[in-house]
Amino acid sequence: MKLTVLGCNGPYPAAGGACSGYLLEAGDTRVLLDCGTGTLAALTAILPPEELDAIVLSHLHYDHMSDMLPLIYRIQGKPKLPVYAPMEPAGVRGLLSDAFDLRDLGQGGMIGSLKMTVLPTRHPVPAYATRFEGMGKVFCYTGDTNTCAGLAAFAQGCDLLLADACFTDALWAESKPHLSSRLAAEAAREAGARHLLLTHFTPGSELDTLLRQGREAFPRAALAEAGLTLSF
Repeated sequence: MKLTVLGCNGPYPAAGGACSGYLLEAGDTRVLLDCGTGTLAALTAILPPEELDAIVLSHLHYDHMSDMLPLIYRIQGKPKLPVYAPMEPAGVRGLLSDAFDLRDLGQGGMIGSLKMTVLPTRHPVPAYATRFEGMGKVFCYTGDTNTCAGLAAFAQGCDLLLADACFTDALWAESKPHLSSRLAAEAAREAGARHLLLTHFTPGSELDTLLRQGREAFPRAALAEAGLTLSF
Protein backbone atom coordinates (compact mmCIF):
# COMPACT_ATOMS: atom_id res chain seq x y z
CA MET A 1 0.00 0.00 0.00
CA LYS A 2 0.99 3.62 -0.47
CA LEU A 3 -0.40 6.75 1.18
CA THR A 4 0.17 10.26 -0.16
CA VAL A 5 -0.74 13.25 2.01
CA LEU A 6 -2.48 15.89 -0.11
CA GLY A 7 -3.35 18.11 2.84
CA CYS A 8 -3.30 17.84 6.62
CA ASN A 9 -4.73 21.08 8.01
CA GLY A 10 -8.04 21.76 9.70
CA PRO A 11 -10.42 23.47 10.06
CA TYR A 12 -8.88 25.77 7.43
CA PRO A 13 -5.70 25.57 5.34
CA ALA A 14 -2.40 27.20 6.16
CA ALA A 15 -0.95 29.63 3.61
CA GLY A 16 -0.04 27.45 0.65
CA GLY A 17 -1.47 24.40 2.42
CA ALA A 18 -4.57 22.26 2.21
CA CYS A 19 -7.10 20.64 4.51
CA SER A 20 -7.63 16.91 4.93
CA GLY A 21 -7.04 14.76 1.85
CA TYR A 22 -5.13 11.50 1.41
CA LEU A 23 -4.59 9.25 -1.60
CA LEU A 24 -4.48 5.54 -0.72
CA GLU A 25 -3.15 3.15 -3.37
CA ALA A 26 -3.06 -0.65 -3.28
CA GLY A 27 -2.09 -2.29 -6.54
CA ASP A 28 -4.45 -0.85 -9.14
CA THR A 29 -6.94 0.43 -6.53
CA ARG A 30 -6.93 4.17 -5.80
CA VAL A 31 -9.06 5.76 -3.11
CA LEU A 32 -9.26 9.41 -2.09
CA LEU A 33 -9.87 9.78 1.64
CA ASP A 34 -11.48 13.15 2.29
CA CYS A 35 -11.41 16.08 -0.09
CA GLY A 36 -10.90 19.24 1.90
CA THR A 37 -9.99 22.72 0.78
CA GLY A 38 -6.97 22.69 -1.54
CA THR A 39 -6.71 18.95 -1.99
CA LEU A 40 -8.19 18.75 -5.51
CA ALA A 41 -5.25 20.65 -7.01
CA ALA A 42 -2.79 18.45 -5.14
CA LEU A 43 -4.56 15.29 -6.31
CA THR A 44 -4.71 16.44 -9.92
CA ALA A 45 -0.93 16.90 -9.91
CA ILE A 46 -0.62 13.16 -9.19
CA LEU A 47 -3.66 11.50 -10.74
CA PRO A 48 -6.65 12.53 -12.85
CA PRO A 49 -9.54 12.43 -10.35
CA GLU A 50 -11.73 10.48 -12.77
CA GLU A 51 -9.26 7.57 -12.46
CA LEU A 52 -10.10 7.09 -8.78
CA ASP A 53 -11.96 3.94 -7.81
CA ALA A 54 -13.87 5.83 -5.11
CA ILE A 55 -13.87 8.78 -2.74
CA VAL A 56 -14.46 8.20 0.96
CA LEU A 57 -15.59 11.18 3.05
CA SER A 58 -15.08 10.46 6.74
CA HIS A 59 -17.66 13.12 7.58
CA LEU A 60 -19.30 16.12 5.99
CA HIS A 61 -17.58 19.07 7.61
CA TYR A 62 -16.35 21.48 4.96
CA ASP A 63 -12.65 21.06 5.74
CA HIS A 64 -13.06 17.42 4.71
CA MET A 65 -15.31 17.77 1.67
CA SER A 66 -15.38 21.31 0.23
CA ASP A 67 -13.28 20.45 -2.86
CA MET A 68 -15.97 17.97 -3.87
CA LEU A 69 -17.86 20.98 -5.21
CA PRO A 70 -15.33 22.13 -7.84
CA LEU A 71 -14.72 18.45 -8.59
CA ILE A 72 -18.29 18.41 -9.95
CA TYR A 73 -17.14 20.64 -12.81
CA ARG A 74 -14.11 18.44 -13.50
CA ILE A 75 -16.15 15.25 -13.93
CA GLN A 76 -19.12 16.65 -15.86
CA GLY A 77 -20.09 14.29 -18.66
CA LYS A 78 -18.00 11.44 -17.24
CA PRO A 79 -19.13 8.32 -15.38
CA LYS A 80 -20.19 9.11 -11.82
CA LEU A 81 -17.55 8.40 -9.21
CA PRO A 82 -18.62 6.24 -6.26
CA VAL A 83 -18.59 8.40 -3.14
CA TYR A 84 -18.99 6.90 0.33
CA ALA A 85 -20.25 9.45 2.85
CA PRO A 86 -22.37 9.62 6.02
CA MET A 87 -26.08 10.12 5.52
CA GLU A 88 -26.09 13.32 7.59
CA PRO A 89 -26.08 16.31 7.52
CA ALA A 90 -28.60 15.83 4.73
CA GLY A 91 -28.22 19.36 3.40
CA VAL A 92 -24.49 18.97 2.82
CA ARG A 93 -24.86 15.46 1.39
CA GLY A 94 -27.53 16.82 -0.95
CA LEU A 95 -24.94 19.08 -2.59
CA LEU A 96 -23.32 15.93 -4.01
CA SER A 97 -26.36 13.85 -4.86
CA ASP A 98 -26.72 14.70 -8.54
CA ALA A 99 -23.04 14.54 -9.49
CA PHE A 100 -21.80 11.38 -7.77
CA ASP A 101 -22.81 7.78 -7.13
CA LEU A 102 -23.49 8.39 -3.44
CA ARG A 103 -23.28 5.45 -1.04
CA ASP A 104 -23.76 5.07 2.71
CA LEU A 105 -20.34 5.02 4.36
CA GLY A 106 -21.89 3.42 7.43
CA GLN A 107 -22.31 0.18 5.47
CA GLY A 108 -18.63 -0.19 4.53
CA GLY A 109 -17.96 -2.12 1.32
CA MET A 110 -15.41 -3.34 -1.21
CA ILE A 111 -13.46 -0.75 -3.21
CA GLY A 112 -11.45 -2.45 -5.90
CA SER A 113 -9.18 -4.90 -4.09
CA LEU A 114 -9.71 -3.28 -0.70
CA LYS A 115 -12.18 -4.32 1.98
CA MET A 116 -13.40 -1.25 3.86
CA THR A 117 -14.94 -1.49 7.32
CA VAL A 118 -16.01 1.47 9.45
CA LEU A 119 -16.43 2.55 13.07
CA PRO A 120 -18.63 5.45 14.21
CA THR A 121 -16.52 8.03 16.03
CA ARG A 122 -17.20 10.93 18.40
CA HIS A 123 -17.58 14.25 16.58
CA PRO A 124 -20.27 16.97 16.29
CA VAL A 125 -21.65 15.39 13.08
CA PRO A 126 -21.83 11.70 12.09
CA ALA A 127 -18.27 10.60 11.40
CA TYR A 128 -16.45 7.33 10.82
CA ALA A 129 -13.03 5.81 11.20
CA THR A 130 -12.16 3.57 8.25
CA ARG A 131 -10.09 0.40 7.97
CA PHE A 132 -8.81 -0.89 4.64
CA GLU A 133 -7.49 -4.42 4.18
CA GLY A 134 -5.86 -5.85 1.07
CA MET A 135 -2.62 -7.22 -0.34
CA GLY A 136 -1.75 -8.51 3.13
CA LYS A 137 -1.72 -4.99 4.58
CA VAL A 138 -4.02 -2.96 6.84
CA PHE A 139 -4.46 0.81 6.88
CA CYS A 140 -6.65 2.71 9.34
CA TYR A 141 -7.75 6.35 9.37
CA THR A 142 -9.47 7.79 12.42
CA GLY A 143 -11.10 10.70 10.61
CA ASP A 144 -12.04 13.37 13.16
CA THR A 145 -12.74 12.10 16.65
CA ASN A 146 -12.14 12.59 20.33
CA THR A 147 -11.72 9.53 22.55
CA CYS A 148 -13.86 6.77 21.11
CA ALA A 149 -14.75 3.38 22.55
CA GLY A 150 -13.39 0.60 20.39
CA LEU A 151 -10.97 2.72 18.35
CA ALA A 152 -7.83 0.82 19.36
CA ALA A 153 -9.55 -2.53 18.80
CA PHE A 154 -10.76 -1.33 15.40
CA ALA A 155 -7.19 -0.45 14.41
CA GLN A 156 -5.71 -3.64 15.88
CA GLY A 157 -2.61 -4.82 14.07
CA CYS A 158 -2.68 -2.16 11.37
CA ASP A 159 0.44 -1.39 9.40
CA LEU A 160 -0.26 2.34 9.42
CA LEU A 161 -2.63 4.40 11.56
CA LEU A 162 -3.43 7.91 10.31
CA ALA A 163 -4.80 9.70 13.35
CA ASP A 164 -6.45 12.97 14.28
CA ALA A 165 -3.96 14.70 16.57
CA CYS A 166 -5.20 18.26 16.66
CA PHE A 167 -4.41 19.22 20.23
CA THR A 168 -1.47 19.40 22.58
CA ASP A 169 -2.03 18.14 26.11
CA ALA A 170 -2.63 21.70 27.28
CA LEU A 171 -5.37 22.37 24.74
CA TRP A 172 -7.19 19.04 24.79
CA ALA A 173 -10.39 18.50 26.80
CA GLU A 174 -12.97 15.74 26.91
CA SER A 175 -15.51 18.13 25.39
CA LYS A 176 -13.33 18.98 22.36
CA PRO A 177 -14.03 17.47 18.90
CA HIS A 178 -10.53 16.05 18.35
CA LEU A 179 -7.85 13.90 19.94
CA SER A 180 -4.56 15.13 21.30
CA SER A 181 -1.37 13.77 19.76
CA ARG A 182 -0.71 11.83 22.98
CA LEU A 183 -4.14 10.19 22.92
CA ALA A 184 -3.71 9.30 19.25
CA ALA A 185 -0.35 7.75 20.09
CA GLU A 186 -1.80 5.82 23.02
CA ALA A 187 -4.44 4.39 20.68
CA ALA A 188 -1.72 3.36 18.23
CA ARG A 189 0.24 1.68 21.00
CA GLU A 190 -2.82 -0.16 22.29
CA ALA A 191 -3.68 -1.24 18.73
CA GLY A 192 -0.20 -2.63 18.13
CA ALA A 193 0.12 -0.45 15.03
CA ARG A 194 3.41 -0.65 13.17
CA HIS A 195 3.48 3.04 12.26
CA LEU A 196 1.57 6.18 13.26
CA LEU A 197 1.08 9.34 11.22
CA LEU A 198 -0.35 12.30 13.13
CA THR A 199 -2.54 14.76 11.22
CA HIS A 200 -5.24 17.50 11.29
CA PHE A 201 -3.11 20.44 12.38
CA THR A 202 -4.56 23.91 12.91
CA PRO A 203 -2.32 26.48 11.18
CA GLY A 204 0.08 27.88 13.75
CA SER A 205 0.02 24.74 15.89
CA GLU A 206 3.07 23.83 17.97
CA LEU A 207 4.10 20.95 15.73
CA ASP A 208 7.26 20.20 17.73
CA THR A 209 5.15 19.83 20.86
CA LEU A 210 2.57 17.66 19.10
CA LEU A 211 5.32 15.35 17.84
CA ARG A 212 7.15 15.22 21.17
CA GLN A 213 4.01 14.39 23.13
CA GLY A 214 2.98 11.79 20.57
CA ARG A 215 6.39 10.12 20.64
CA GLU A 216 6.30 9.90 24.43
CA ALA A 217 3.50 7.36 23.97
CA PHE A 218 4.50 5.91 20.59
CA PRO A 219 8.15 6.49 19.62
CA ARG A 220 7.60 5.79 15.91
CA ALA A 221 5.05 8.59 15.52
CA ALA A 222 5.58 11.04 12.66
CA LEU A 223 3.87 14.22 11.46
CA ALA A 224 1.87 14.36 8.26
CA GLU A 225 2.87 17.05 5.77
CA ALA A 226 1.57 17.86 2.32
CA GLY A 227 3.41 15.86 -0.32
CA LEU A 228 4.60 13.15 2.05
CA THR A 229 4.35 9.62 0.62
CA LEU A 230 4.62 6.48 2.70
CA SER A 231 4.84 2.93 1.36
CA PHE A 232 4.01 0.13 3.80
